[in-house]
Amino acid sequence: MTSIKKRGNNFTEGPILKPLLSFAFPVLMALFLQAMYGAVDLFVVGKFADSVDVSAVSTGSQIMHTITYIVSNLAMGTTVLLGQYIGEGKAEDGGKVTGTSIIFFTLVALAASFFLLIASPALTDLMNAPPEARADTITYVRICGGGAVAIIAYNLIGSIFRGIGDSTTPLITVAIACVINIMGDLLLVAVFHMGTAGAAIATVAAQAVSVISSFLLIRRKELPFKLLKSHLRLNADILKRILRLGLPLALQSFLVNASFLVILAIVNNLGLTQSAGLGVAEKVCAFIMLVAAAFSQAMSAFVAQNYGAGKMERAKRALFYGIGSSLVIAVFMFLLTFFKGDMLAGIFSKDPEVISMGFDYLKAYAIDCFLTAVFFCFIGFYNGIGMTRFVMFQGIAGAFLVRIPVAYLMSRLPGATLFHIGMATPCASVLQTILCIICFFSVKKKYKI
Repeated sequence: MTSIKKRGNNFTEGPILKPLLSFAFPVLMALFLQAMYGAVDLFVVGKFADSVDVSAVSTGSQIMHTITYIVSNLAMGTTVLLGQYIGEGKAEDGGKVTGTSIIFFTLVALAASFFLLIASPALTDLMNAPPEARADTITYVRICGGGAVAIIAYNLIGSIFRGIGDSTTPLITVAIACVINIMGDLLLVAVFHMGTAGAAIATVAAQAVSVISSFLLIRRKELPFKLLKSHLRLNADILKRILRLGLPLALQSFLVNASFLVILAIVNNLGLTQSAGLGVAEKVCAFIMLVAAAFSQAMSAFVAQNYGAGKMERAKRALFYGIGSSLVIAVFMFLLTFFKGDMLAGIFSKDPEVISMGFDYLKAYAIDCFLTAVFFCFIGFYNGIGMTRFVMFQGIAGAFLVRIPVAYLMSRLPGATLFHIGMATPCASVLQTILCIICFFSVKKKYKI
């Protein structure tokens, strides 16, 4: 175990709160910078283009976010399996996990690129993109789809490092990529006025630089396992374990994100201004949810190691520490979003009507800050102990039993606003939080914690 401590983080011994926060902070910063990709695209387009480009980038980036989120959740199988092996003292098996993941996700990336290049018109129509923005939305999806290999490779590398307890290396690579993306957006959109296409090219170029930077850093780091050429193959047993952990999460992320795409399609039917307003609000929401998402990812890695080591009491305490810390920050996020949402929306648009629409939606989303602070930590805990099927169940239940029906019913009300439609999200979170708490009592009984 000594070598592991030198090359990564061993979460199975010593204090809990400090290492959990120390691990979560770089994860938070990496997520923040990753969210900057889409945010910078929308910011520059909103300042130097028109509402058509804003609508196209917001709709196209939602489609790409869904694909990326599915892959990152599938890669969570790699994170959890690596963490469990390290907790069990089987770090040498990490090379097999990493090699199998590299080959498998390369195949996934190639399939995703082909799919997005061919299906972009159908996906755009499925999203009910405003007619004025249809062509630009297709262009955005096709360009980003062509760079899916870089996007997926970045997410895989991040999952591997988090699995060994290293959240700093992914932060460095994404910081480099973020700078490239900002420079690319300013050059292609603000200077050369390439609009939607320029924003997409800048995003793909940034991800490609991130992958190259990652490989350069990997060559200089000593891992807690050896990665040999013989490991670069599809090990059937390892792949089965990765998929058993990751597939339920990937399916859940697909269906949950599909529910948000349905809401976007509902709002797109209301008009171009509402579509742009929702797009702006969703970019703000991406930042609002970062703290909860960071605690969820950190919790997965922390709990996975302790689960592998048979220290479930320690894993439970980490869960409570995570929830408490996340709730403290949620208070600030709620106040900022509910009362200053117009200021936040104004970052991404110069149109007063678009800003007003975005603020309306954000007031509803602010309520969700408290709920996600709780159930996101539970999700990380359940991922860490391998209960990914339950995570899938609670996510799908929230999306299809509550979020979509409530959003649709609200949109049918006379004088429906984005606030009414936005309330669908916290309503879904209430159900998910209740399910997570109920499940926890079953876990406590099973592991006697």
